[in-house]
Amino acid sequence: MTTPPDVIRCAYAELVVTDLAASRAFYVDVLGLVVTHEDDDALYLRAFEEYLHHCLVLRKGSTAAVAVLAYRVRTPHDLDLAQEYYGALGCRVERRPAGATRGIGEAVRVEDPLGFPVEFFHDAEHVARFTQRYDLHGAGALARLDHFNLATPDVPAARKYYEGLDFRVSEDIQDDEGTVYAAWMFRKPTVHDVALTGGDGPRLHHIAFAAHERTQILHVCDHLGAVRKSDMIERGPGRHGVSNAFYLYLRDPDGHRVELYTHDYYTGDPDNPVITWDVHDNQRRDWWGNAVVPSWYAEASAVLDLDGNPQPLVVRTESLESEVTIGADGFSYTNKEEREFKLGEQV
Repeated sequence: MTTPPDVIRCAYAELVVTDLAASRAFYVDVLGLVVTHEDDDALYLRAFEEYLHHCLVLRKGSTAAVAVLAYRVRTPHDLDLAQEYYGALGCRVERRPAGATRGIGEAVRVEDPLGFPVEFFHDAEHVARFTQRYDLHGAGALARLDHFNLATPDVPAARKYYEGLDFRVSEDIQDDEGTVYAAWMFRKPTVHDVALTGGDGPRLHHIAFAAHERTQILHVCDHLGAVRKSDMIERGPGRHGVSNAFYLYLRDPDGHRVELYTHDYYTGDPDNPVITWDVHDNQRRDWWGNAVVPSWYAEASAVLDLDGNPQPLVVRTESLESEVTIGADGFSYTNKEEREFKLGEQV
């Protein structure tokens, strides 16, 4: 059996956008990300605490999509392990020279078993960390890239694949029959580096940036209202049950979904327990019980293969979470005990 690469954390995403100027206005002027480099074809951005060259690449193209999701590995030798590991899985694998992506050293790119374009790298150019450049921080300053959320038609298979990469589960959502609707998995000691959400895939549901304070996220809401762009707010602000995080979901000018996220919890102990949520518990997605907008379940970003072509979608055959939790009257039961009580009333 081949040894998987030692993944440290999610590190950067590359999104294809159709209008760089509009994307810059959103990611730089509203979200406040720092520009490391820009040219006519691409924009390289980072959050304030990050010292690697970038955590997000926006590359101009004709169709909005995801070009790559990248993980940093512990040593250069892990690139050899990644090449061998994915080769043994029968995946398409490419070895990329240093500089193939600006600021990134030698890397291995694969089309993983779930159909996502994934990169592993160790070396990267270091740039100034702006942690204490409070003179440059806006009121909504974001600290770092936190996680990816992936839409995939077979969550149990996706979970098994990521467990093979030594990711651990922090929380999941199941029904009484054991159907798994979503799983949150981590390498760094927080709730997740990647979340697996049941749905047609492969698609990217969202990327997420961490902030230190709720007020920073609320400021982004105020900013969008002030510039008459509040329609970019898709969902929230609110607090998740899963992860306990305070959240806000936005849609960028191309429809890519971005979450702003704060106040999850430490998961680094070896016996950190897995929390399983009942799919009928409407606090799992929003602790305050607010309804989830339909677009959050239905829409996500297409992903590209290593040749830059859109990956075909596989339709999920299991029940969708939105279908089992929301009936025709829009009611979602709070928990199993209340559900059983309500069903007893109907008999």
